[in-house]
Amino acid sequence: MNSRSRSTAVREDDELRLPRPPGIIRRFWARHPIAADVIIAVICLLLGIAPATFFTSYETTPGGGIRVIDPPPVITNVILVVLVVIACALLLRRRQWPVVTFAASYAVAVAYLFLLEPAGGPLLVVTSYTLAVYRSTRAAWTGLGIGIGTLTLISFILERAGAITLQDALNGVLGQLTLALIGTLIGINVGGRKRYIEAVIDRSRQLLTERDQQAQIAAASERARIAREMHDIVSHSLTVIVALSEGAAATADQDRARDAATAAAATARGALTEMRSMLGVLRDADSDLPLAPSAPVQPHVTVATAQNAGYPVTLTTTGEANVTPAVSFAIGRIVQEGLTNAMRHAPHASKIEVRIDYSADPIVVEIYNDGASGPIGTTGFGLRGLSERAAHVNGTLQSVPASDGRWMLRAELPAASDSPPSPAIEDAP
Repeated sequence: MNSRSRSTAVREDDELRLPRPPGIIRRFWARHPIAADVIIAVICLLLGIAPATFFTSYETTPGGGIRVIDPPPVITNVILVVLVVIACALLLRRRQWPVVTFAASYAVAVAYLFLLEPAGGPLLVVTSYTLAVYRSTRAAWTGLGIGIGTLTLISFILERAGAITLQDALNGVLGQLTLALIGTLIGINVGGRKRYIEAVIDRSRQLLTERDQQAQIAAASERARIAREMHDIVSHSLTVIVALSEGAAATADQDRARDAATAAAATARGALTEMRSMLGVLRDADSDLPLAPSAPVQPHVTVATAQNAGYPVTLTTTGEANVTPAVSFAIGRIVQEGLTNAMRHAPHASKIEVRIDYSADPIVVEIYNDGASGPIGTTGFGLRGLSERAAHVNGTLQSVPASDGRWMLRAELPAASDSPPSPAIEDAP
């Protein structure tokens, strides 16, 4: 699981074409964080434990003075050494526990106050830097304020109790403040740059993902459009050709059979022309073929073709057809697919009516037939394509039973439209 995640990250970084981090040493630390933490912990241990081995403790004289206890108690040395060792050991987990290591370093700083000349070490520099880099700038400043404030308060209490002098308290607090401030300022600079670069890289990865998703969406949309057009062309044309061929085979009149065969051939040629137009989207960009049908399908042409195939189709239009090309094309395809469904599912219909009302707002397209029986499904490509066409021009589509045992296909389309909503279709319960 982890190897797969790392492989994915490597591929993403390769695609981002990130430059190599500058500096051999910096790249080494970036590739070996555990080794870096071990080296830092060892250095802090060596530099931090040295003052503890020369520990000097005090006691207050009856006259109110301070007297050095020599030699110092072993238990005090042991306690300070243990604190330093624990704090340095925690540095191995400083990236995961920045607050814990920060608090441990201040515990060591408080212990240093008991030295005759309060000393310091790199612990506070490292932990202040770590807090700024692996938490936040706000956490670094907050930790600095709380840590130095606590250290100052303890120094004041020890000075008032006579455990240390005022000069030693000031030296201890100012020394630790200097170390902590250096670590905090460096950490804020490095941490801010680190977080900024991570945000830029993360945003770049998001843009790459969005680019791939947009490409997939565009490809899927184009495939759906091609499938929709191919279905309308093939389905309608083959339905008409089958009807004409069956009529030619069934009649004994040679003239009528010849007319039916001629009409079937003309329908097939028209389908081939539209097919070549649609196949242009699959060719290269240098192709001279158009990427879409050059003109919308005219409803009267579709009705005339169905009439030639022997179907009782009538067309009624109201108003002027002053519509946009997109709406005109949608109307033509809806009429074409509606008649195809009527011819396929109602072959014995006595009447098929096509009504187009251009004067209504929105424009109404209705197709009735009295030969459909039983429920007609809506999961096929035909009605799904019609639903998408209606939605593309912000229209709606219904395929439901009508009165007197008829079936109705009704579409309402605005004369002009903007971006489409998601397609929807209503069917019979």
